[in-house]
Amino acid sequence: MNYELLTQLLVNGVIVGTLYGVVAMCFVLIYKSTQIVNFAQGEFLLIGAWTCWALLVKFELPFYLGFPITLVFMVIFGIVLQMVVLRPMIGEPIISVIMVTIGLSMFFQSLMSWMFGGYAKSFPKVFETESIQILGLQVQTAYIMSLVSSVVIMIAFYYFFKHSKMGLAMRATAFDQQVAQSLGISVKRVFAASWAISALVSAMAGVVVGMVNGVSSALSFFGIKVFPVVILGGLDSIIGAIVGGLIIGVLENLAEFFDSQWLHLGNMYTIAPFYALVIILMIKPYGLFGTKDIERI
Repeated sequence: MNYELLTQLLVNGVIVGTLYGVVAMCFVLIYKSTQIVNFAQGEFLLIGAWTCWALLVKFELPFYLGFPITLVFMVIFGIVLQMVVLRPMIGEPIISVIMVTIGLSMFFQSLMSWMFGGYAKSFPKVFETESIQILGLQVQTAYIMSLVSSVVIMIAFYYFFKHSKMGLAMRATAFDQQVAQSLGISVKRVFAASWAISALVSAMAGVVVGMVNGVSSALSFFGIKVFPVVILGGLDSIIGAIVGGLIIGVLENLAEFFDSQWLHLGNMYTIAPFYALVIILMIKPYGLFGTKDIERI
């Protein structure tokens, strides 16, 4: 057994798992505040990555300027999207709103392909060294940035929901929108804030993945890959998103290891999370930390 390869893949799994957890928190954030599953989440990553790429390549901005500008743009984009497209859908059946997010997903994929082409494009060199040796293992510098950023975002999420006024308003809105509104909470503002935060955090993840793998329409598939993470952790649990991200990140890298050593199927890395998704739905449909819906008749 190649223990060095196994260790390398496990480290990669933990790092990528934290990134999955961060994107999964965006799913959870929108679901908790609006009861909507956003199927355009992967396109948020794609738009953020292409925006940053354009600023660095087309406008020749340095990364320390292009990256913050990208995040500011994505905050504005999230707010405008919620106000123009999704706010008029308030009060409509949930399935109608979900179909709108699927339509947005297809529209943004087509728009990005039309604007930037269908081929993958590489980011310009951002760091002096592309990889760092840690305890004998080669780790991409972009992944180190991802790990640090993800941990910071997770801590920020915790304090945001526990101590900030907007975070408490989001928790109240998630519990009961009518009660929150009667207490003077602007539900519309909460919805806009949740979409803005989701777009911002997704853009950060998109830039990191784009720096490692290049930017193309395939990046939007990252949002679909995160869906098993959300189901595993629980659709309404921030902690579940983090734990689920780590589990799925390690699981898919273990699947790649066993596939390369013994199975030789060639696609276990991609499909292993979805096998896990089916098993989770069969055994524990509310996830590890999800809240069960109890209805009394």
